[in-house]
Amino acid sequence: MARPKRSSVVLQKAEKREAGLQSISDSLDLGNELTLQTYSQRIQALRLKISTYNSTLSTLDDLSRDIKSAEQELRDLSEQMLLGVAAKYGKNSGEYGKAGGIPKSERRRPTRKKTEPATESSSATTAKPITTDSFKATSEPQPANGNGNGKVLVS
Repeated sequence: MARPKRSSVVLQKAEKREAGLQSISDSLDLGNELTLQTYSQRIQALRLKISTYNSTLSTLDDLSRDIKSAEQELRDLSEQMLLGVAAKYGKNSGEYGKAGGIPKSERRRPTRKKTEPATESSSATTAKPITTDSFKATSEPQPANGNGNGKVLVS
């Protein structure tokens, strides 16, 4: 991602002020070395510094892209070198290990943790499924349970 270029609100305000001061007099001198010429020189110096900064950022962006490209090329070459060692000496050789690979004999397979079967204490806390046998099929009105449907759950 390109770095954002810099601008200056201070520079913009100073340029507007310079234009206003020039309308007073092209050779304005307010004493104590406060002249329009000095003011214009300082504005130009800041403008040059911002321009140099933004140019340097562009150069840095180019260098950053070049570095990323070189890293990718080197990453690909490293992989090819390791695959070349594997093709020549085998993936289970000491040479493969020296080149940075992990020989097959030294690889560990991931072990899955065994899940413990449900114990009686854990099954006692789980809710029992409600079946139609759980309900009484009578024509008598059931007491309200507060949920608005007038049905009582029986376990």
